[in-house]
Amino acid sequence: MVATFRTWGSLACASVGRMDEVVRPSPFDRALRPLHFWVWRDPHRRARKLLRFAETEADGGRDLSRAAELTFDPLLRRLYLRHAEDELRHAALFRARGRALLRCLPRAPAGFEANWLAPGERGLDDLRVTGERDESLLAFLHLSEKAAAQRFALYRQVLGHDPATRAVFDDVLHDEAFHMSYTQTQLARVAVRGSRARLWQARMGRLWKAYLRAAAALASLLGTLLLRLQYFLVLPVFVVLARRAARRERPGFVPPRSRSPLTSQY
Repeated sequence: MVATFRTWGSLACASVGRMDEVVRPSPFDRALRPLHFWVWRDPHRRARKLLRFAETEADGGRDLSRAAELTFDPLLRRLYLRHAEDELRHAALFRARGRALLRCLPRAPAGFEANWLAPGERGLDDLRVTGERDESLLAFLHLSEKAAAQRFALYRQVLGHDPATRAVFDDVLHDEAFHMSYTQTQLARVAVRGSRARLWQARMGRLWKAYLRAAAALASLLGTLLLRLQYFLVLPVFVVLARRAARRERPGFVPPRSRSPLTSQY
């Protein structure tokens, strides 16, 4: 506990430049930095993404409050409640900044969101707290917070043209670094089979969920493509056949066929 809050104290007093050394974007995100810059350049998209981030953070706060109710560890209960308060504060920050941007912008139709490219703290909304052990929950939270901190560090770098939004990510990034630190420390304390095994298990779970999301997106794309092919390629064939059959029909009423004699089975 002492080590955890000592880490938090150093992070809270760290400067913005120091945070760049504590949390760095992942190599994959750094390779896609031009795309992230394009995503965040549009002010309407930026505002909508901030509001979506607010919803995700609020959902995470509710999940962590439920985790604090279910755990039997008093130290984890206090840390989960502190974490939940931070998530709700992040939601308020993102919501306030998103609404401030929308008030300064003209109305515009919803455009391309690129949520798969620039997600928020995704993962907590996929978590089912009920039935989770403390070590599995801590491993999941550590990986989620680490990924969120790395993404937020990159978002902060590409938001040089919007100092107010960048300041929001600066504030949130300090808390994310603390969350990443305390979950790792507490996982090493409570894990029975070792923290590395739990982290690998959590990584496999995240990879499986990522595969399911990709498979669902691919299935949706293929389904849309097949429906359009049927509409533009298959249906015109039936239209042509129906028109040919209509031309062979005689106009007007058609006399009925003569009735067969009752003595015949046909």
